Amino acid sequence: MSNVTYSQVLDLVKRVPPTRLKRAYNMILNLTETDISINKDISQVEFMKLPVSERRKIMKDQAKKMIAHYKETTIERENWQGGDFFDENQAQ
Repeated sequence: MSNVTYSQVLDLVKRVPPTRLKRAYNMILNLTETDISINKDISQVEFMKLPVSERRKIMKDQAKKMIAHYKETTIERENWQGGDFFDENQAQ
């Protein structure tokens, strides 16, 4: 893909439905964070070379972000996941 311009991104953002603006905003906000330990794209080998304390910090920060993400998307996830599971044998 060629370079993307700010105006192209802005055009896309303008087409985002209002109900999804928060998700788009959070995604862009996450891309602008300055915490290098979280946003730095490193290979698995590079990650394993980090001290254990730094790896734990990175994973802890990632887990916190995922908790927030899952809380924000609960309704949408439940809709596409189909709700509760049930045992077909007991339903008879």
